Amino acid sequence: MSLLSLNNVSKSFGERVLFENVSFNIENNTKMGFIGTNGVGKTTLFRTILGEEDYEGEMVKSSDLKIGVMEQTPPSSQSLTAYDYALEVFSRFFEIEEEMENIRKTLERGEGETERLINRQEALNTEYIRNDGLTFRSRTRSMLIGLGFLESELDLPMNSLSGGQKTRLSLARTLLSEANFLLLDEPTNHLDIESVRFLEDFLKNCNKAFIVISHDRYFLDKVTNTTIELENRKISLYSGSYSTFIVKKEQVRKAQERKYENTMQEIKRIEGIIEQQKRWNRERNIKTAEHKQKSIDRLQETLEKPEEDTSKIRFRFTAEKKSGNDVLKVTSLSKSYGEKKLFENVSFEVKRGERVFLLGPNGCGKSTLYKMIKGDIETPEDAVWFGTNVECAYYDQDRSDIQGGKDVESELWDVYPRMDRTQIRNALAAFLFKGDDVLKMTDTLSGGEKARLSLLEIMLTGANFLLLDEPTNHLDIRSREALEAALEDFEGTVFIISHDRYLINKMADRIIAFENGSVNSYNMNYDDYMNKIAVNLQDSNAKTEKQKKEPNDYQKQKQKQSERRKLEGKIKRLEEAIELCEKEIEKINEEINGAGSDFEKITELSKELEEKEAEQEKLMNEWESLSTELEEL
Repeated sequence: MSLLSLNNVSKSFGERVLFENVSFNIENNTKMGFIGTNGVGKTTLFRTILGEEDYEGEMVKSSDLKIGVMEQTPPSSQSLTAYDYALEVFSRFFEIEEEMENIRKTLERGEGETERLINRQEALNTEYIRNDGLTFRSRTRSMLIGLGFLESELDLPMNSLSGGQKTRLSLARTLLSEANFLLLDEPTNHLDIESVRFLEDFLKNCNKAFIVISHDRYFLDKVTNTTIELENRKISLYSGSYSTFIVKKEQVRKAQERKYENTMQEIKRIEGIIEQQKRWNRERNIKTAEHKQKSIDRLQETLEKPEEDTSKIRFRFTAEKKSGNDVLKVTSLSKSYGEKKLFENVSFEVKRGERVFLLGPNGCGKSTLYKMIKGDIETPEDAVWFGTNVECAYYDQDRSDIQGGKDVESELWDVYPRMDRTQIRNALAAFLFKGDDVLKMTDTLSGGEKARLSLLEIMLTGANFLLLDEPTNHLDIRSREALEAALEDFEGTVFIISHDRYLINKMADRIIAFENGSVNSYNMNYDDYMNKIAVNLQDSNAKTEKQKKEPNDYQKQKQKQSERRKLEGKIKRLEEAIELCEKEIEKINEEINGAGSDFEKITELSKELEEKEAEQEKLMNEWESLSTELEEL
């Protein structure tokens, strides 16, 4: 079923056209990735769908459409906790609970129309259970923890949350809502890899349609089945995820190039005929030339020159010196802040020519380790050692070294005055500063543009060892591809902290991973690393199971078996009690229905029904708690 249909939708701001003739449908099973460079109008298209922008064209919304969108600025309330704010999306459940409680009290007092109240109570209870009202609180807690909240953070007041926490909270509310169509704008921002994987699992398995704007190509491959790209004011739609889109787009581009080249050859051939007819200069020849010119005019009217293939823009960044084979050695490095220990006895080496990636969850100490290597944080003597002829260049994700008051070209030229204008322009083009972009003032650049300019300055240093902390943050997909192209051609050594799994998969020779306060090294890319982790987990579980059976653990095993049997017995008795309650509730309902107009009997039975339902709910809560305990055991 179609939830939303856009037909030739266009949007302009004055003379500036953001997009035109946009057409696509959203079905129940649509999981759409939305890509395009920063500033082309992706968020504006979202606002247009939401009805927040005027537009030309036609937009048809199904009566069943319920749109969910992340709030940009969640409230800052001292009384409202993060958990309570997330629960607000279930306002209907709170209304049902309140109304059912009021009905119960009314029946206890013997007031109101008993039959009507009982029917209303049954209808509310059915609605509550059918829509998973019994689990909405536990689902909310699981969602928040899955998106990176700690248990201790759930009760924090809203006004004490960081910007990243508020973003994750808004995302949680959107995912938990009753909406059947989600508009997600960069949902992986502020999430570590584990939280992104949780989000991927949710989006893959949920029954909601969505459009997601994202520069995380690995994420798009995992969750989308359709891709749209906004480029040059037009939307192109492709079936398949991001990687499929890349292949199909290249096929389309090559077909456009062939058509353009064939058309240009045809125009050139006709121009030769015209030139020949003009030389003969007879009346018949002149008419032929005029007729042929009309053919050229018709061809030129439909002629579309293919967009320049940015993948062909390459600028080679060269390390001025060749380092020794041993580039970096870290030995027994530890770091704590007060009683909080970040890591301990971290040791690893980096060899010449390697592309090494440092992975780990947020807060494990990756950036701290980076700063210790860089020298911003004091380290013990000989704990960090650089090899012969190693020249380093560093990129911090919060760089602020781009000065204002000059244009992009001048900024780069002032840093590298020995380069000529052609070299400067070629280097800027490699990092997607082309045409008028080179004349932009640096204090007007976006975060992504500043990041590209900073990365470019680092690449031009001639250093043979690049240490990059989250270099793809703030970069759109095209900018990330430009950086990848530069790093692939780079002949030196690269050490990168990154959450960009697509980049890691494509470039990693080796992964150094923070795991439980220490680091381990893996000579593989991201996918192989994740498979390795999965295998290690299986082996660990098998080993644990085997250890349970070892003779020296016999008593522990017997104790666990005893605890398990006790829990299983309790659960079985609870299930029998729940089943008995269900039968008794069913019997009471039958008696109520057969009581006719006997008010006193109905009141008595209603009270008995409420008590049984309360007993059943208590039994079900206890059953759920013991089942969880058994599963953990």
